Amino acid sequence: NRGGEVLHEESASGEDFLSEVCREWEKAALPASQAGIRVVHLRIGIVLSAEGGALAQMLTPFKLGIGGRMGSGAQYMSWVALDDVVGIIEHALKDEQVRGPVNTVAPAPVTNAEFAKAMGHVLTRPALLPMPAFALRLALGREMADALLLGGARVEPARLKATGYQFAYPELEGALRHVLKE
Repeated sequence: NRGGEVLHEESASGEDFLSEVCREWEKAALPASQAGIRVVHLRIGIVLSAEGGALAQMLTPFKLGIGGRMGSGAQYMSWVALDDVVGIIEHALKDEQVRGPVNTVAPAPVTNAEFAKAMGHVLTRPALLPMPAFALRLALGREMADALLLGGARVEPARLKATGYQFAYPELEGALRHVLKE
C-alpha cells in the first residue's frame, strides 16, 4: 500500500506479493531485452469488464443495494476499461517508442470509496454499507485481503501519455456505464 503517492513506471517497486510477482515477470524477459529485442511490460491495473474479474465480483452486492467501500475506502484503485487494455496492446505493438514497463491503467485513479460511490450512481443503488477490514481479512486471510482489497496504488500511465495513447474511457463513471451498458 503506497497511500496517495503517485506512482509511475520509474517509481521504486513495493515489497508486497503482487510487486514481487511483477518483478519476477519482468526479470524473465531480461534476456530478450539484452539481446536487443523491444520488450514491453504491461503492468495492468484492475480491468473493468462485466464478464469477469473484480467488477463482476462486485456487481451482485451493489445490484442488491448492499454495496459499499472496503475497509477505510481510502485505498486507491488504479483501473482500466477492457476496451482500453485492447487499445493499449495495439498501441504497444504499433509504436516502436513503447518499451519497458507500461502502466496499463486509466489516467484517473480513484479511492475505493469513490469507486463505490460511482458504482452506486451508475447502478442507481445506494453504496452505504462498508465491508470492514477485519471481515475481509477473516474471509480471505490477512495477506490476500491486504494485497488485493485493502492495499492500494495510485498509478499514473506516464509512458502511455508520453507516447500519445488516447484513452477511450479516461473517467471511471463513463467506463462503468460502458462496460455495464447502463
